[in-house]
Amino acid sequence: MKKIAIVYFSQTGTTDALAKAVACGAETQGAQVFAYRILGSDIVEGRFKNDGLFEELSDMDAIIFGSPTYMGGPAAQFKAFADASSESWSKQRWRNKLAAGFTIGGSPCGEVQSTVEYFNILASQHSMLWVGIDAPEGLLGKDFNRLNASLGVVALADTESGLHPVDAKTAVRLGERVAELIR
Repeated sequence: MKKIAIVYFSQTGTTDALAKAVACGAETQGAQVFAYRILGSDIVEGRFKNDGLFEELSDMDAIIFGSPTYMGGPAAQFKAFADASSESWSKQRWRNKLAAGFTIGGSPCGEVQSTVEYFNILASQHSMLWVGIDAPEGLLGKDFNRLNASLGVVALADTESGLHPVDAKTAVRLGERVAELIR
């Protein structure tokens, strides 16, 4: 069975909604999804503490990263997780696993893409293989990938509902694609 982990932080629930959409897409392609929401209680004196999570991630075929964009990058809670992954890095435990990412921000020009770029760099340091969105805006219809990001899901918070339906649809596609590419 294909095994995909989604590791993410969500403060207001919109990143959680994106994670659920990604999971839904992966599950439609027969993947077993392990979703891990980083909590404040996981961080002790500024450091992420959950060795069991890193053991589980070593057994996954893919890891999808998610965080809201704060001040042009991932939330500190996600960054604490990334910093704590150094032992996995030194032993190359994630080598050749697929990786992808998603983020959401409150401004269309708030350097939101830089968070996904950070995830890409993190994945590259771990010798992972990056999976982006396989269709630019309009290719699959006007209701897809509305911000035209190719590196991953870049969403813009909807003040009415939190998560815009087009962003949710794009997140579903990312989950599908990652699951489709697992061999």
